[in-house]
Amino acid sequence: MKYLIKDARLINEGQIQTGDLLIRNDRIEQVGGDITNAEATVIDANGKYLLPGLIDDQVHFREPGLTHKATIETESRAAVAGGITTFTEMPNTVPQTITVEKLEEKFALASRTSWGNYSFMMGATNDNLEEILKVDHLQVAGLKIFLGASTGNMLVDDPAVLEEIFSKTNLRISVHCEDEPTIRRNIQQYMERYGEEIPMHCHPEIRSAEACYRSSSQAIELARKTGARLHVFHLSTGGEMNLFDNSLPLHKKQITAEVCTHHLWFSDEDYTEKGSLIKWNPAVKTAADRDALWQALLDDRIDVLATDHAPHTLKEKQQLYTKAPSGGPLVQHALVALLECYHRGQISLEKIAEKACHNPAILFEIAERGFIREGYKADLVLVDLDDPWTVDRSNLFYKCGWSPFEGTTFRSKVTHTFVNGVLAYEQGRFPNHSRGERLTFNRLS
Repeated sequence: MKYLIKDARLINEGQIQTGDLLIRNDRIEQVGGDITNAEATVIDANGKYLLPGLIDDQVHFREPGLTHKATIETESRAAVAGGITTFTEMPNTVPQTITVEKLEEKFALASRTSWGNYSFMMGATNDNLEEILKVDHLQVAGLKIFLGASTGNMLVDDPAVLEEIFSKTNLRISVHCEDEPTIRRNIQQYMERYGEEIPMHCHPEIRSAEACYRSSSQAIELARKTGARLHVFHLSTGGEMNLFDNSLPLHKKQITAEVCTHHLWFSDEDYTEKGSLIKWNPAVKTAADRDALWQALLDDRIDVLATDHAPHTLKEKQQLYTKAPSGGPLVQHALVALLECYHRGQISLEKIAEKACHNPAILFEIAERGFIREGYKADLVLVDLDDPWTVDRSNLFYKCGWSPFEGTTFRSKVTHTFVNGVLAYEQGRFPNHSRGERLTFNRLS
């Protein structure tokens, strides 16, 4: 396979340069200048913008065991349509990914069905340290610990166990931080006040800023005590931003941070219209919190942009507050939402590439992806910044069939996505079935 992308604006490593790019088989063979190749299929970018394929470090694709909501195949396909070519999937499936055997079963499943490149996180519980220590850190993205109960309820709440895990594992630890006693106390108060009819707008008061800060600060304190490498997922509050710093380059940071698209887009003012469709854990909070997240993202206290894509059926989401699960589908629309923020003047194109492409590769030490470089894997996304379209159910690729962005008009559009040199998505179609690859890592043995 050979593709020649002509006249593209390449967004890469802090710069935007106009030039051509040649793909041979699964690799980027040549970048920049005026390239000619008589054997290549030519794609005239005509000034459109070319980025490395996005790397999403946190998704829930629901397989195995929850496939009425989603599968690795359906959601990786939607991700490719959204310009995400690589993902790391979480362990709270059925059965949970808390043994090496179950971890390898998921890798085998993805090898047969995934459109995008993949890795998985091992899950921690209060009693599986022996299994955690069996995991080869050269073969998986890392370890996931739920410090607040979420979908799948893999809560790890024994302080002695946590310290032992932090002290002994050589895996990078990614954490969901919400203080469970605080949440339980809050929900009890709201149940006494409302019964089963708790309004959806109470969600950020129940899963509160206090609950987030208490948990994340404790996790960071433990990481500093033990020397563990800690990555804090889906931050949602302004108060937590003072826990992180930007004094070191990313590759030297022991403690890192992530923010997700929905916490940068929505605020508590949107519960009136969106209701349970924007019920996530941690909760979408105030506009002031959102502004603080943006500031921390731009000044490099927050290192990575992700989605926490976590679909449920619409029927499940339409239940009462106490029964409606948290989470929603995002991989198809994360990039175009970020590009909308670019149009609003909130973020540069170079910073989008840094936080959503380069930094996940650096942080997780992913080999040969995340950059537009000669010899790297040809994971690429071409976007048109001026082709408006409106999200509706007819143009969704999620298995669950809905989106919190329905009715939103985005100015930008993903036009082409390459995965390992295969043109997998083009202008609303999937001309070729890409085969995602298991990620490899540049780590010391």
